[in-house]
Amino acid sequence: MPAAGGNGLPLAKRLYKSRTLGLTLGFVCVLAGMYPLDPPGWVWAWMLINAFAWPHLAYQLSRRAENSLRAERRHLLVDSFCGGFWVGAMHFNPLPSVTTLSMMTMNNVAIGGFRFMLMGWVAQALGVGAAVLLFAPAYIAVTTPAQLYACLPILMLYPLALGWICYRQAITLARHKRELLALSRTDSLSGLLNHGAWKDHLEIEFARCRGGQQGAAIALIDIDHFKIINDTYGHVTGDIVLRQLSKILRQNLRATDLAGRYGGDEFCVILPDMPLGHATEVMDALRDRFSALGYAQDPTLRASLSIGLAPYQASHGDATSWLNDADQALYEAKSGGRNRVRSVEAGWVRSL
Repeated sequence: MPAAGGNGLPLAKRLYKSRTLGLTLGFVCVLAGMYPLDPPGWVWAWMLINAFAWPHLAYQLSRRAENSLRAERRHLLVDSFCGGFWVGAMHFNPLPSVTTLSMMTMNNVAIGGFRFMLMGWVAQALGVGAAVLLFAPAYIAVTTPAQLYACLPILMLYPLALGWICYRQAITLARHKRELLALSRTDSLSGLLNHGAWKDHLEIEFARCRGGQQGAAIALIDIDHFKIINDTYGHVTGDIVLRQLSKILRQNLRATDLAGRYGGDEFCVILPDMPLGHATEVMDALRDRFSALGYAQDPTLRASLSIGLAPYQASHGDATSWLNDADQALYEAKSGGRNRVRSVEAGWVRSL
């Protein structure tokens, strides 16, 4: 049961299930240890309350607490105190006592690590002290067969349940970590790779090309006169244009191609294992499709693309020089009248 984030309510829900199971199984263990001692009626009543009422009360208290995580940590210390109390009440009967204390300690370690384990031990010691004050101090050195069998369910089932809960939580945390990593590398507006993530992939692709005979091309894409679109039609419409371009990129590129938003109205694409001629055809077709788009917000709106292409060349000293070639090609596309594709010629040519 790893610690939950936020206000701890997810943790309270998990602990409710494990506490209900653990105290039910623990009741059988403590019952076997207490029965031969013939305790007074209030002890039996307290045992029933602790086993069958306390899990539900603890959960309701956590739900209503301002900070559920703190509330659950307090409840775990109450569990530890009660566990220590029953150990003292059973006169330290070896197997039931060790079983009770170890299950409580396992909970505390899972929730708060070494420090919380020590806090749990203090609570257990206080519980033992309370029992010694209430009952005549004694020590039962022998565990009967009946008591041994009564301890088996909790020894077998509770660690299994705890392990399953921890496993499920680990899977959930791993999924959340992957989702957060994806979000940190994704541009929120376009849904494509952000600047940093795309540059990381460019470095990887550059190393791949340099290490083998494969080639690749990169494209820098600029929406023509995007500032005028924003000023004329508004930023909301401008965002729609950006999303439309990202949609066109996703629909018209291969699964192996890597598209990103480089910044502002500029997009970028890595085209692995694609000759320059083929890359030019792909980008030109993409430019045509984007230029043909209509916008319901204003039927008069039309947008076009300027695209600069650069293939990998052995003369590139690093990924930045490769990117500079694409940037130079983009500059030529814009200075040559916009709404066109320009490329840097290279010696690498390969048919698909």
